[in-house]
Amino acid sequence: MSGYIGGDDDGGGGGDGTDDVVFSVLELLAEEAAVGRIDALLQRARRSGSPPAALARAERAVQLAREVHASFERGRQREAGFAALVDTARDLTLPYDLDTLLSVITRRVRLLLHFDMAYVSLRDSDSDSDDAMVIHTSEGSTTALNTGLRVEGGSGLGHRALTTGAPLWTADYLNDDTIPHSAGIDEVVEAEGLRAIMAVPLRHGDTNVGVLYGADRKVRHYTPDEIGLICSLADLAAVAIEKAGLLQQAQDQVAELELDGFRTRTSLIRLEQLGESYSRIMGLLVAGADLTSVAKAAGDALDGTLQMRDPAGGVVAAGGEIPDLDEDAIAKGVLAAHAQRAPVLADERTWVTPVVAGTEDLGVLVLRPVTRLVGQDSWLLQTTAQAFAVHLLMQRSAAVAEGPVRDELLDELLDASASTQSPHQIAQRARRLDIDLEQPHVLVAARPEGGEQGRAVVWASSYAYRMSGLKTVRSGCIVLLLPGTDASAAARAVADELAPLLGHPVSVGAAGPDFSPAEVARMYREAMRCLDALTALGGAGCAAAANDLGFLGLLLSDDYDVDGFIGAALGPVLEYDAERLTDLTRTLEAYFASGSSPTNAAEALHVHPNTVSRRLERITELLGSDWQKPGQALEVQLALRLQRARRVLRDRDGGGGGRPADDTV
Repeated sequence: MSGYIGGDDDGGGGGDGTDDVVFSVLELLAEEAAVGRIDALLQRARRSGSPPAALARAERAVQLAREVHASFERGRQREAGFAALVDTARDLTLPYDLDTLLSVITRRVRLLLHFDMAYVSLRDSDSDSDDAMVIHTSEGSTTALNTGLRVEGGSGLGHRALTTGAPLWTADYLNDDTIPHSAGIDEVVEAEGLRAIMAVPLRHGDTNVGVLYGADRKVRHYTPDEIGLICSLADLAAVAIEKAGLLQQAQDQVAELELDGFRTRTSLIRLEQLGESYSRIMGLLVAGADLTSVAKAAGDALDGTLQMRDPAGGVVAAGGEIPDLDEDAIAKGVLAAHAQRAPVLADERTWVTPVVAGTEDLGVLVLRPVTRLVGQDSWLLQTTAQAFAVHLLMQRSAAVAEGPVRDELLDELLDASASTQSPHQIAQRARRLDIDLEQPHVLVAARPEGGEQGRAVVWASSYAYRMSGLKTVRSGCIVLLLPGTDASAAARAVADELAPLLGHPVSVGAAGPDFSPAEVARMYREAMRCLDALTALGGAGCAAAANDLGFLGLLLSDDYDVDGFIGAALGPVLEYDAERLTDLTRTLEAYFASGSSPTNAAEALHVHPNTVSRRLERITELLGSDWQKPGQALEVQLALRLQRARRVLRDRDGGGGGRPADDTV
């Protein structure tokens, strides 16, 4: 430049003042002054009337100064861009989650390149297509249409950028026919008022992560420096996104491992609890606890109510009541449980598990837990069922071992007259078997109606042992002496358990209760007569005690319990007469004596027919609506005759009393 400025093309030596302008331009360049100040020097040179050659040199100097200044400006911009890129790279090294990282990227891109809007699209993981992408994050948008927009393959700038692996841009998107447009993208571009758009692929190695977009709401031609800067930023962003994905994956794996650890610790704690519960259950069984105590302990361990049922469905032991039990569902669950030999869910709230020993069905456990069974809870339920099976087998073994002793004792009680032992010795033998013969007992005689007797005998040994009673076999019948006061209930219980086990009917007669070993033989005779009466009356397969047979029971009984018979047939009427001094009993006698005619009864009693009608209504209230039916009417008439006979005998002995004189009811 100095050679050019100092040249003598015009024959002068620079005396025209041009050198001053050139030096002034150099000084302003050194000061990095604004371009306007340099242009002002040229304007002054033009006004001073300098020669054309000198003015041309001045214009040339100013033009060169402008270029140098523009070069400086580009350098500063590039330096600022690199500094911003370094800051961005520093930001991207921080441990962001993916959403936050994408927000940082779009914000940095928008500020760094002065875009009106920046956004990022990532591959759509929910789509079967490899080309489908979704706008994940947007910065500078004025509508809600952009974020979440699904970009199908082949449309817009993004897919072409991914395909070519190079940045693509357009100065006016909607008016650029070289771009494959789609209605969805064009709608968003138009709604946002976008014109210029640039798409840069986000690639890490051979992996396409997504596309980074920058957009302006005016026509803009992007410079190579701007394109290079956004490409560098896209490379950094792709690495950061990949790192964020790996970090998220690692965090997910750590969280899953922590969850697995928590589950493992919880499972170990639960296993310890279940082990303790199982030890407690086995301890109860070894200690000889009854099944009800074991069922309650197992139910508490499983946080629910447990029942043990026999093969016929009868409840053998229970830790409590189970309300709203669907028996049909339980029956289906029992079949499924035996088929799978494992606990099954009978309904939404109830579990059923089989109690088996080899191929033998010993029953089922029914559990209603407060909450669902999880983890190893079903294991405890299944092992509890096994414990119950072991207990039942031990009980059966003990019953079989003690069976001959128990049979011998009951045989001696039945043959008391032939026994060589005193009642005291027999009572001692019974106490050694944990049986107190001075407590009330009933006697049950059961006759299987078909099939072999062997299985019934084995069952009877176990049942007698379980009920703390005695058992023997006589005349083809199983004879049981059981503690209790209700002979009818004992007969039904035996029939309900034995008949399903054998698969055919069982006829059962019962007698008692009584408190003396000397009365066992009498109860046996009465139970056998009751059993024979059931057969004679066509009641084979039924169960009853003597008091269930009405006047027949009175005839069959050895002690002729007249008081009991009169009380059962006529008791409420007798009590009513005694308490209120009424005459219902005499009205009944007159009613039956007159052929069940209220009018004739009124004449016999010398009262108005309405009085008899009122008395008969009261009797119906006391005896029930069936008292005039043939069967019950016969028993009422027999009771009236027995009551009259007893009254006559008392009067003969001088113990009679007057009857009430009024007719009130």
